[in-house]
Amino acid sequence: MVFSGITFLYFFLPAVLLVYMLVPKKCKNIILLIAGLLFYSWGEPAYFWVMIASSLVDYAAGLYMNRTESKGKRRAALVVSMVADLGFLFVFKYSGFVADVINKAFGTNIPRPDLPLPIGISFYTFQSMSYTIDIYRRQTKVQKNFINYLTYVSLFPQLVAGPIVRYNEVADSLTDRTSNADTIGEGAALFIKGLAKKVLIANNIGALWTEVKNMDFSHISALTAWLGILAFTYQIYFDFSGYSDMARGLGHMFGFEFPVNFDHPYQSKSVAEFWRRWHITLGSWFREYLYIPLGGNRCGTARTFFNLAVVWVLTGFWHGASFNFICWGAFYALLLIIERAGFSKVLEKLPPLVSTFYTFIMVVIGWVMFDLDTMGDFLRYLKAMFAARKPVDSLSLYLLASFGIMFALCIFASTDLWGKLCDRIQGREKCGKIFTAAAPAVRLVLLLLCTCYLVDATYNPFLYFRF
Repeated sequence: MVFSGITFLYFFLPAVLLVYMLVPKKCKNIILLIAGLLFYSWGEPAYFWVMIASSLVDYAAGLYMNRTESKGKRRAALVVSMVADLGFLFVFKYSGFVADVINKAFGTNIPRPDLPLPIGISFYTFQSMSYTIDIYRRQTKVQKNFINYLTYVSLFPQLVAGPIVRYNEVADSLTDRTSNADTIGEGAALFIKGLAKKVLIANNIGALWTEVKNMDFSHISALTAWLGILAFTYQIYFDFSGYSDMARGLGHMFGFEFPVNFDHPYQSKSVAEFWRRWHITLGSWFREYLYIPLGGNRCGTARTFFNLAVVWVLTGFWHGASFNFICWGAFYALLLIIERAGFSKVLEKLPPLVSTFYTFIMVVIGWVMFDLDTMGDFLRYLKAMFAARKPVDSLSLYLLASFGIMFALCIFASTDLWGKLCDRIQGREKCGKIFTAAAPAVRLVLLLLCTCYLVDATYNPFLYFRF
């Protein structure tokens, strides 16, 4: 799917853009729909029908809710829609996990389905659900044109890995948007930025984590363990934020404004702030459609803690059908409850560098749990990080020397220092003119470097495609 997606973007995007710009306004959504369906079916032909079926159910439910004023009938239509959406998600993503749990708990022998996971099902399911829920709440207008609705669900820029775009965020753009040379240029700049983050940074630093992850955790030094998980910490950030930038850039080319999904999360001074900056659209979805309906923080302290626990365990489970994801969600629930209980006030009084360091370490520990499948591996790796028999060895020094420059680049690029530097340069008249004139050439060089790397490299994972 990764090669298919990159091939599509490199070789078909110019053709799609050209046709899109030439056809009449009433045909533009058809072009986007065809492109989206082609993109998805190319990478996932066996489960093309799942997205279509889910969209049909939600579209029909929206029409039905719009035609009746009966609260009971509207609720029934919403239930049917959600059962269908979550049913597809359960069958393909969670049925094998549930079968394993039941078999281990009760000694049964329920066959494990072992169905391949349709790419992006967690993302487009949540998007489609937001439409029917908002129709039920009367917070958005019904979409009567199925072509327009399916265009929304199948928008290829963010179809397989987000950001999660709620229907009311692009409802107006589905029928009235502007796409011209300026939007294409601005979108291309954002796309190249995201591509460089993913290809030039995430792939290169991720190679270190792949190497360390395959070692025997009981025999690695503390420095090796820290270098490995720090590599994954930056890999997942630049991989996912890079893809989000690519998606937003592609959307901008076609006249859509997708929401920002990352805001320098590793600068956060608390875990709560981290989750306001990381995967913003997922946090917003759970807050709007689960946390607030459960009562949010309006029903007393105990109920608030319960609501946080439910939301974060389900957030972990959304990421994958495995106990390590559930534990990861529970870990964040615990940290957020501790902060809500009063620790956030302590963090506010600490020097910013200290609170940022605390938050970063908690996030790094969370990534260990996130990417290692078993609790045994997690505990062994944690022991290597904090209680290894050897703090440093020759291998760790070699890895540090090999990846030191890349780590420095990761640290710099993950903060807002680059943006501040660009603003300062542009604020000076002469430097600003040179910077503006050189920017297109720099982007072209980055695009060529990324293209050369993709042609030559065998290591090119998109981490969030598996969710």
